[in-house]
Amino acid sequence: MRHTRLHGESAEYLAAREELRGAEIELMRHRERVAALRRELPPGAEVGEYVLLEGPAGLDAGDTPVREVRLGDLFTGGPERALVVYHLMYGKRQTEPCPMCTLWLDGLNGVARHLAQNVDLVVVAAAGPPALRGHARARGWSRLRLLSAGDSTFKYDLGSEDEDGVQDSAVSVLTKGADGTVRHFYSAHPRMAEDIDQRGIDLLNPVWHLLDLTPGGRGDWFAALDY
Repeated sequence: MRHTRLHGESAEYLAAREELRGAEIELMRHRERVAALRRELPPGAEVGEYVLLEGPAGLDAGDTPVREVRLGDLFTGGPERALVVYHLMYGKRQTEPCPMCTLWLDGLNGVARHLAQNVDLVVVAAAGPPALRGHARARGWSRLRLLSAGDSTFKYDLGSEDEDGVQDSAVSVLTKGADGTVRHFYSAHPRMAEDIDQRGIDLLNPVWHLLDLTPGGRGDWFAALDY
């Protein structure tokens, strides 16, 4: 199966590309098997009714008043509509916003209106509402719902913070049953194993996949807040 109509492609190149296509098909099918295993997870632990803090709906409306929002109220649909939480590394021991989290959220802000057709998406940080909203304002995150964990143990319980307040990036998926019970469905962190420290949530961002298409690959490139 040719992907181009270029003249002069060698037999060696075409054979290698065909072998690669087979590997890409295998990878795609394996991703689908993994996704199916994820969907088949049994009901997770019941999650407490945490109270989070939220500022005005619009970033241009200032940072007050701040209101309390209960976790269960973040769900806007029925039992089939999940809540996706991105845990931003910002606040407590993380005194500056995480550049890698910022990269992730720059992308999620761009596709938030598409995600909203199927799921609820929120960003939770340890930082207070003014600091969180200030960073969001600088990045133009007008489509993301921003919440501070406040004094709750939400981030600690979901594994995105340790007992010393050290932050970790993570994504969590929660569900809400017809009886109003909120349950944990799935969480993932960048660290997957002793020898896999930074790859666990790469699927959330296209930057890595585009770099992997190039001869140089991703190398040791790391995101920054400014370039």
